[in-house]
Amino acid sequence: MEALGGYPSKSSPRGKALPVLMSLAVCLGSLYLLQSRFSKPRRLKDFYSFEVRDARGRAISLEKYRGKISLVVNVASQSEQTEENYRFLQELHRELGTAHFNVLAFPCGQYGHTEPGSSRDVEALAKSHYGVTFPIFSKIKIMGSEAEPAFKFITDSVQGIPKWNFWKFLVNAEGQVVRFWRPEEPMEEIRQEVTALIREIILKKRHEL
Repeated sequence: MEALGGYPSKSSPRGKALPVLMSLAVCLGSLYLLQSRFSKPRRLKDFYSFEVRDARGRAISLEKYRGKISLVVNVASQSEQTEENYRFLQELHRELGTAHFNVLAFPCGQYGHTEPGSSRDVEALAKSHYGVTFPIFSKIKIMGSEAEPAFKFITDSVQGIPKWNFWKFLVNAEGQVVRFWRPEEPMEEIRQEVTALIREIILKKRHEL
């Protein structure tokens, strides 16, 4: 086709480029949606989904405790409650065994000056002075923006942050927090609650056989 005046018509460069740009935009949009879908981080829905550090700084997956009952405690070495609590926790850990139950200790130095040492110092003291055999993890923060994610899951679950050392949080076999105790509450009550949950696990396993 010829334009007026006998000259051939020319296609506009902009007209040619527009469909190409539109196709490119569609492709980029699709790639972004696919990337967003597959790179979306997995939502952590229970305590055992987290990874923490042990007293030596090594990564430890809490998944190893799934299927068991856990008593999670924020511990301190120089609290007025240290000896009483460490001895009770060790007794409970030894009595109920690790087949269905564990005490999991998290040192925290945010409560006064009751936990001044390093993670290794905390572990060494607990083992040498109180014969502790349950896991003592790396020293953490419970309050503020640097709060340990695993412990934050616990405090979010109960909608409250420990006011002092040795708060005890009962985590069931599925990794959900089912109860907590303040340090002044009866320790025998903790034993009864833990024993009841262990009994449920044992009965469930028998029914599955």
